[in-house]
Amino acid sequence: MTAISRPARPHWRLPTRGLTIGLFVLPALILYAVFVLLPVLQAMQYSLYRWNGLTPLTEFVGLENYATAFGTRAFMTSVGNNVLIVVLSLCVQIPFSLGLAVLLNRRFRGRAIFRLLFFLPYVLSEAVTGIVFTLMLQPHSVVDSTLTNVGLAGLIQDWLGDSTLVMITLFVIISWKYFGFHMIIMLAGLQGIPRELEEAAYIDGADRRTAFRYVTLPLLGPTIRVSIFLSMIGALQLFDVVWVMTAGGPVNASSTMAIAMFKAGFRSHQFGYGSAVAVILFLSCLVVALLYQRFVLRRDTEGAVTAYGG
Repeated sequence: MTAISRPARPHWRLPTRGLTIGLFVLPALILYAVFVLLPVLQAMQYSLYRWNGLTPLTEFVGLENYATAFGTRAFMTSVGNNVLIVVLSLCVQIPFSLGLAVLLNRRFRGRAIFRLLFFLPYVLSEAVTGIVFTLMLQPHSVVDSTLTNVGLAGLIQDWLGDSTLVMITLFVIISWKYFGFHMIIMLAGLQGIPRELEEAAYIDGADRRTAFRYVTLPLLGPTIRVSIFLSMIGALQLFDVVWVMTAGGPVNASSTMAIAMFKAGFRSHQFGYGSAVAVILFLSCLVVALLYQRFVLRRDTEGAVTAYGG
């Protein structure tokens, strides 16, 4: 008997792994392109024109807006204020958050309440924080009255009106607002460190300070580096609290790059110049992020990404 040959059936191949991943990532990529990449490209285009936001883009000026920005004392003051907040955050806010996280990582009665109280300022909106502290720092208000009642009336200052003091005042408020966030991050990192390692150091004769320096702190390094990165980027993008409290005053003494961008675009209707400031701010954050990733976070991320097994 001869075998009856049957026509070959079409072979339907399943989508490849790359196609499957691409289909899952596509919606996020579309949103990212529409709401991130497209506005960035438009800002770069607008920054090359002298434009009031209403008329067509006809007056091409090239890099003149960027030259104007770097040649303006007000904008350079804004850059200096951002740098000042970054430095103070790294030197004061991060160490304070770390010390508080170490204290709250110990076992004692009521530590959950203290964690909640210290984290609570981060939950408040920036607008509410700015309004409350603006009212408290008004002349003869809560702060001045408290200093007078405790016999420290000589310390009373024009907290938001003194150009030499306003940035320090704002930094204290910003630290109060955000130290709880960094505290929670570092507290989570501390709780991820096995307690047996510290106990082994104690058995070997190390005291609490030595064990923290040579055991806990190195293991907490990746968490600290992430917290530093978030603090730097947040300081560069600082806007809302400062805008609510001082609007960049007095005489641009508390202005930041974001405030300079907002004033140029929506107050002076210089959208071309404002776009140039926005591009400068974007590139500043991008450069800091790339350099930090390249030289600081690289060793933390190497080997952390697991390959997908098919």
